[in-house]
Amino acid sequence: MQNTTHPTPSFGLVIVGDEIMSGKRADKHMSKVIELLAQRGLQLDYANYVGDDPQRITQTLKQAFDSGDVVFSCGGIGATPDDHTRQCAAAALGLELALHPQAEMLIRQRIMDQALENGQVYEPDHPNHVHRLNMGMFPKGADIIPNPYNKIPGFQCKSRDAQLLQSRPWASVYFLPGFPVMAWPMIEWVLDAYCSPWFKKAAWIEKSVIVYGAMEAALTPIMIKLEAQFDGVKVFSLPSVDHPEHGRHIELGVKGHPDLAHLAYQELLKDLQDFGAPIGPELVR
Repeated sequence: MQNTTHPTPSFGLVIVGDEIMSGKRADKHMSKVIELLAQRGLQLDYANYVGDDPQRITQTLKQAFDSGDVVFSCGGIGATPDDHTRQCAAAALGLELALHPQAEMLIRQRIMDQALENGQVYEPDHPNHVHRLNMGMFPKGADIIPNPYNKIPGFQCKSRDAQLLQSRPWASVYFLPGFPVMAWPMIEWVLDAYCSPWFKKAAWIEKSVIVYGAMEAALTPIMIKLEAQFDGVKVFSLPSVDHPEHGRHIELGVKGHPDLAHLAYQELLKDLQDFGAPIGPELVR
């Protein structure tokens, strides 16, 4: 993943769990992943949500492996009957599950630590302990992702498409627990360990302006012109119909490398002046 001759990869997120789909729990991962990526000058490109249905999970993960992107998958890697992600990852890749030696060592260490904390004797062959080793059953060839919270690791699998990996060597899915206290530091570890060549700290800026009394369709030609004129700059439009301060308006802006974004933004203001649209406050992020 260290080859900087390739373009910046796209980043995806998969959230697994019936509790999210039923509304029993609200997803907190997407906003945090957006934050962690933004801190490194990167951005989330898409997110998929799926319940605890093995067929749907397998299909979603197969799409993730085939995407050629860096994808984080949160949830379903435990050892209870409703945890299917490990098995589905193997099915999506056409691989068997196998107990990862390092994962086994870490899981046993966690069990020993808990026994010591509770004043109990560690029994390595106790059925409960043997069952917990299922959390280390990963698709063959997987690499572990360290878990600083309780040592129970996540895992990483690369795409098995050799031709895809030639053009997108970063193409991997990173499997993490559903618990934020575990998943978030593990995502940070993945980003810092594997994605640092694409960090753009202080190399991304977003500038926008509030536009009153205009329709998006009327402003579209301005947006198309700017993106064609400034390669690498993205133009965005966020309409609002009932904003408490600005009422009905459109937030129109640009984002990209500071040098280009500043030039594109000045051109945007000029185009809006020529268009005759009333403008309000300017925003910088």
